[in-house]
Amino acid sequence: MGSIREKTVWITGASSGIGRALALQLAEQGNFVIASSRGREALAELQKVSPQRIRTLDCDVGNDENMALAAARLAEMTDQLDLVIACAGTCEYDDDLHLDSASYRRVFDANFFGVVNTLRVAMPLLANSAQPAFAAVGSLSSVVGMPRAEAYGASKAALGYFLDAVRADASHLPLRIVHIRPGFIDTPLTERNDFSMPFMMTPEQAAARIERGLARGHATIDFPRRLSWPLRLLGFLRPLWFRFCAPRITRIHSLRKP
Repeated sequence: MGSIREKTVWITGASSGIGRALALQLAEQGNFVIASSRGREALAELQKVSPQRIRTLDCDVGNDENMALAAARLAEMTDQLDLVIACAGTCEYDDDLHLDSASYRRVFDANFFGVVNTLRVAMPLLANSAQPAFAAVGSLSSVVGMPRAEAYGASKAALGYFLDAVRADASHLPLRIVHIRPGFIDTPLTERNDFSMPFMMTPEQAAARIERGLARGHATIDFPRRLSWPLRLLGFLRPLWFRFCAPRITRIHSLRKP
């Protein structure tokens, strides 16, 4: 287990899945946790578990105006953030290459622009910490091009580049940037999947891996290794992926006719 204690932590996407598990785990270890989500009822239930350690801030990370209001409310709760974990996200698959731009925008609003908004809001409060850290949850699906995941995978790949660029710009700053790339986690999002998901982990297992990586100062936290290592290898050997693997799992065998 990690040793993150007595920190002020802001977690987005905290109403379910990895975000909720992290909020409960970090609160139990003596941290002050500000939990955010669009789901007010779910946040209220979360706070009941640890009312002294968890405060809630309902907000939509993908909505610029809503996040501007959230910034003021966040500043009323604390004048310092030691750690921010951006867990909010969504997934919409592109079946049959419909390329519906509205769907792509929804996914990018949550998975990419939501992280940009979260960091922008958090920056003034992170600046007041001696050892500030900003972490965001990406996905191992961004390592190689996955069928049907054009919108989701692209948003997570964009997130990875964004975090790398911020890390480069923060080279002379104490701000630590962390990219978290999990595999399949048993969450409301993955419950909708209609395909095999190898090496599935619980949110609690994922939270433990994330905290351990954060406590050890890792810049990238990939898990589980049984999935991350093969995917990273295929990322280097991309022709093999597109010749042997992708044709086995795609569901498209002809172009759509107008």
